[in-house]
Amino acid sequence: MKTAEMRGGTVVFRCGEFSGHFPLDEQMASPHMVNGGKVMFAKQVTQKAKSAHGSLINRLSGILSVGVASYDIAVLDHSEAPHNGDYTLSLRATASPCIEKLDASDGFGLNYSDAMDEATLAAAVAAATRPGMPIAVDPESLSILALADKLATSDIPVLIAGPTGTGKEVLSRFIHERSNRRKGRFVAVNCAAMPESMLEAMLFGHEKGAYTGASSAGEGFFRAADGGTLLLDEIAEMPFALQAKLLRALQEGEVVPIGATRPIKVDVRIIACANRDLPVEVEEGRFRSDLYYRLNVFPLTLNALRDRPQDISALAFAMLLRHCPAGQAIPWISQPAIEALKVHSWPGNIRELENVIRRALLLSHGDDTITPEHIVFDRTVRLAEPSHDEEQDRGKLSNIVQISEARAIMATLEACGGHRASAARELGISERTLRYRLASFRDAGIAVAGG
Repeated sequence: MKTAEMRGGTVVFRCGEFSGHFPLDEQMASPHMVNGGKVMFAKQVTQKAKSAHGSLINRLSGILSVGVASYDIAVLDHSEAPHNGDYTLSLRATASPCIEKLDASDGFGLNYSDAMDEATLAAAVAAATRPGMPIAVDPESLSILALADKLATSDIPVLIAGPTGTGKEVLSRFIHERSNRRKGRFVAVNCAAMPESMLEAMLFGHEKGAYTGASSAGEGFFRAADGGTLLLDEIAEMPFALQAKLLRALQEGEVVPIGATRPIKVDVRIIACANRDLPVEVEEGRFRSDLYYRLNVFPLTLNALRDRPQDISALAFAMLLRHCPAGQAIPWISQPAIEALKVHSWPGNIRELENVIRRALLLSHGDDTITPEHIVFDRTVRLAEPSHDEEQDRGKLSNIVQISEARAIMATLEACGGHRASAARELGISERTLRYRLASFRDAGIAVAGG
């Protein structure tokens, strides 16, 4: 059970037996020290900025103190020159809110009209956070990031669970960047995206001539991540037989490339991500229990986007900053548009939000504000409709079976709100198999609408 709250000047979080307090830096002029003296971030707020924008800075400070934003950030009034080398947030109170890319330094200028407005805080968080770092405003999300900060200094495995599209890889990279391994490589491997026959060689490496087509040796992802972090995404999709080899690599800290006779030592921090319920996978015999317990030293869970509505507006502004073309004015998201975003169910989570914001950028081209009329949500998954060719071939037994299977799969997808992992569980198949089924339907000319 995870909880988080703000008490005066402190972020308080609890997650099972783990708990902690993060005091907010009242002076806001020197590095904030937590976790045994480690500098989690350094921020500088000028006296002029504090005087002119105190209300907004006070709201923002609690979020910055959890370490969500840039390592080094200078918060200035718009009349002050940016600090050399610092990531900068320049603030200006004005009648017309907007965000502008700073020409003279790395960062953004934020013009706001109401310091207490939800959009103002969301835009400030997005503008203060470097690209690739997590965005969080919701207390539950802040508690996860606080815990991630605490465990980053260790080398224990981390297991991150959560639906597809909730930011598991971003959180993994955040842990790497906070760790003592940040100078090493961060290697992300999607276990579901690689052919099963090649997965072992790609993970552990191979010798020249180890198999047909191996014209040269390959080091594999484990050795590529030596001294750094290896992310194993969609770990539940790893073939059962290969799980035993992964367990040995984790236990012994060594790998044996295909075709080799001697193990090679590796120094790798493992982060595993899963969008399926691993305890259920263990119970049903699809995932090794010993590997699960080896990975489950420090579990983190990211909630679906609909369950953390306070994050939505900040994530929406972050998507604006990411996708607005260079040289084009960055539009502001109106409060009615934010309300429209917050009432959506978000079956596709952050990936769907990114689609919606990219669409809104196109629809609002030339406008300085994104309004509800620019917010167009993704279509829900629809049942497969028979095409003309299907009607002609309806009498063939193989086609009848395939079309029936397509309808059953699409009906399950629709019932699950388009969430493939949930649909796969309902159907009793892996998400990898579900993707193959959908692809085979399209190859066969079956119209899989919205799939």
